[in-house]
Order: sequence, then structure tokens, then C-alpha cells
Amino acid sequence: MELNDKIKFREELKLRLRKFVLELIKLCQEIPYSKESNIITKQLLRSGSSIYANYRAANRARSKAEFFSKLSIVVEEADETEMWLDILIHSEISNNPETIRLHKESLEILKIMASARKNTK
Repeated sequence: MELNDKIKFREELKLRLRKFVLELIKLCQEIPYSKESNIITKQLLRSGSSIYANYRAANRARSKAEFFSKLSIVVEEADETEMWLDILIHSEISNNPETIRLHKESLEILKIMASARKNTK
């Protein structure tokens, strides 16, 4: 992949992650309040927004080792985000089409980030 292609890919991925976080915020705003849903949505927003924040930090890394480290955090947070969406769906707190779509998107993001980390070694 040429440098311009890498830059374009990183910018597109950054926009995709920002959109994902904004969609998570909207989803969480629409979930009816309960003790359980409050805990899950807080955790979901923390892990989901951490994907975006740490991806941005990875792209500002000063070394390959730092990039790998930040990308490892992104993979962990993406996995956790997928888990919280899975819990929302299977607990039936929110098993609507939008939650299911975001769950599929979280799996895609996880695959992309895990592949990027693997290719960094």
C-alpha cells in the first residue's frame, strides 16, 4: 500500500470510528433507564469512545512499538464494545435493528483493528 493510500485509509477509518461513537451515543440515549441499562450503557460508551481515542493516539505514535501498543488497546476496547452490544441484545434491554446493526459494525471494526495489529509485527 502506498503512502497516500495509507493516509487515505487511516482518515476514512478515523471518520468511521467517529461515526460509530456518535451512533453509540444516540443508541444509549434511546435506551430506557434502569439500574442495569445504566451500567451497561456507561460501559459501552467508555469502551466505544476509547476505540476512537486510542486509534487517534496510535496514529500519532512516535515509534512502531508505541503504535503497536496503542493498537493493542484499540483491539481490547473493540472487543469489549462488541461484548456490551451482545449483552444489550441478549438481555433484551435493546435488541432492535439498530443495536444489531451496531453490533455487526463493532465486529467489523474489531476484525479491522486485529488485522492491523497483526500486520504491525
